[in-house]
Amino acid sequence: MREMQHQPPNHWPFMKMHGLGNDFVVVDTRMQAFDVSEGLVRALADRHRGVGFDQLAVISDGTDLTITFYNADGSTSAACGNATRCIAAREMAQTGADALRIDVTGRGTLNAVMQPDGVTAVNMGHPLTHWQEVPLAQETDTLHLPIDGDPVATGMGNPHCTFFVEDVAAVDLAARGAALEHHPLFPERTNVQFAQLIGPDHLRMRVWERGTGITLASGSSSCATAVAAHRRGLTGRTVRIDLDGGTLHIDWRADGIWMSGPTAHVFDGTLTQSFLDSL
Repeated sequence: MREMQHQPPNHWPFMKMHGLGNDFVVVDTRMQAFDVSEGLVRALADRHRGVGFDQLAVISDGTDLTITFYNADGSTSAACGNATRCIAAREMAQTGADALRIDVTGRGTLNAVMQPDGVTAVNMGHPLTHWQEVPLAQETDTLHLPIDGDPVATGMGNPHCTFFVEDVAAVDLAARGAALEHHPLFPERTNVQFAQLIGPDHLRMRVWERGTGITLASGSSSCATAVAAHRRGLTGRTVRIDLDGGTLHIDWRADGIWMSGPTAHVFDGTLTQSFLDSL
């Protein structure tokens, strides 16, 4: 366990990271206590008056470490693959480890490794394809949902609704994503993906994340889309997915779904006491 630092009362450290433009504020409560409330999350997420992020990640003690995720609207998220990779990359760089076991609140223990090419990969676990596991509001064939556009439902700790379309650029993602997030078939709301088959084992995808909106990339959404594509017979189990922010590689193996791609630790900063007092 790391030694807790006793900082002056106006010193509230955080890190800014991103994976393919899917950006995060990360706070490490192993180093200093950090009280997280819905109001604080929403204020930090404000890109004009706060710091701005798609998700907030809070690190605490665990097997190697524990991560709890929050969406920009203050709600919790059970999984965030890109943030998990970013945090794993930093942790391995600091400790010299080439593998980690990360406890993710709501998803269980995930394994992360540093690949020989220097890219961080995370095993996001096994997909959930039964309607109760996703979860859906009623018994439904998850491979063909009774929603216009014939989407697929997949659980990756959080629910996903994946549409396969001819041209993702033609989709009004803001309008359709916002409406579908709250579809009554998804009692916990859902992430929404629109994917286009580009070539053999190659997809182009755009994503709307529940509690956040349009994002440049999403790791759990990429995993769900790869699973949906394979179940539909569109791809094999190893898939390249091009998102608005870059490319992720998904490999659905016997031990779970491995996701790899670039990470970035952009800067470290501190929140002021006056900002916290204004909440």
